Amino acid sequence: MKLLSFKLNEQVKFGPKVKKEEAVWDVVEIQKQLNVLKAFPETIIDGIAHGYEFVEQVRKLVEAAQKHEDGAKFKLAYSDIEWLSPVPRTPKNILCVGKNYNDHAVEMGAEKAPENIVVFTKSPTAIAPDESTLSVHADVTDSLDYEGELAVVIGKRGKNIPKAMAFDYVFGYTIANDLTARDAQEKHKQFFLGKSLEGSCPMGPYLVTKDEIPDPHALSIVTKVNGEVRQNGSTKDMLFSVADIIETVSKYVTLEPGDVILTGTPAGVGKGMNPPQFLKAGDEVKISIEGIGTLANRFA
Repeated sequence: MKLLSFKLNEQVKFGPKVKKEEAVWDVVEIQKQLNVLKAFPETIIDGIAHGYEFVEQVRKLVEAAQKHEDGAKFKLAYSDIEWLSPVPRTPKNILCVGKNYNDHAVEMGAEKAPENIVVFTKSPTAIAPDESTLSVHADVTDSLDYEGELAVVIGKRGKNIPKAMAFDYVFGYTIANDLTARDAQEKHKQFFLGKSLEGSCPMGPYLVTKDEIPDPHALSIVTKVNGEVRQNGSTKDMLFSVADIIETVSKYVTLEPGDVILTGTPAGVGKGMNPPQFLKAGDEVKISIEGIGTLANRFA
């Protein structure tokens, strides 16, 4: 199932993509008007916390709408809604893995790949939706860079999660652009500020449930800037797997439903080019990951 979050009449809602249509089922409204279920989550994170039960509830609501004589009224065209990130607000900072692809580690100046997982965070206020126009933040940086990444969405609370059980804690996957002010990284000798500018973590377009992606380590990932392919990699090249990451992070941090983990980026970022090519006003970045879709953002 492909889920998306959106705003309609100032109300934040969520629902599944309508198959073969550029539309979404307004399951919140279906439940409100048809009263199909005894109870239904009010937010996407509440739903994520219910795991497979939530997915089945959504299916039941869609089936009820399809059988109803006026069921078509519960379908909303993409043009009629305001897109939000699939997870509009994470419970804590967005968790990120650095230098998780050997070629990227090399282009960033590392002499060898890291022996242990490198973890940093981005502020939840950095989250932005698909198809939104983002600032290049020219007032604070002249080196805003892109990083196309597979993002993992956690489905249930866990601490000290064994590697063999890691996928029990995954709800699904989405795409993220880990936008980074490279000069801020260098100036402040850490990642947080340079990674947390407003709009520096666009995610989307969908949250794809894990049953649709049986192997997250067999996905192509392509980033284009103004139509030019900059990154062309595969998640099979991750140095540390999704299970490795979940096991390691959960030794130190309790994971919660709705937490998002960015798994690292392949080679081809702007800083790695000769000369470096950073984002500027008027640019468009598109990141495509097999089985999920394409995340697109423009810059001003």
